[in-house]
Amino acid sequence: ANSDALLYDDEFQEAAKKGLRIDYALSREQENKNGGKMYIQDKVEEYADEVFEKLENGAHIYFCGLKGMMPGIQDMLKGVAASKGLEYDAWIKGLKKK
Repeated sequence: ANSDALLYDDEFQEAAKKGLRIDYALSREQENKNGGKMYIQDKVEEYADEVFEKLENGAHIYFCGLKGMMPGIQDMLKGVAASKGLEYDAWIKGLKKK
């Protein structure tokens, strides 16, 4: 992704004025903590504590993009869950019930 091709950026910027925090993962312009391309799983992992807390409290998370992105995102979520002492499959199942 490039900063000149952000979907719904005008709408997001308007929502940001009302308190929405926006961050982008721009694989062609940013690097992750390991020096590789920045992908959405890197951004979610960067904010993992906050993301997991919000999910536990009923927040929803949506990923927009190619289906091929999901394995990397799920691997990151599994790793973060494990680091927090959570069993991923049970945790995700519990979220779906909320």
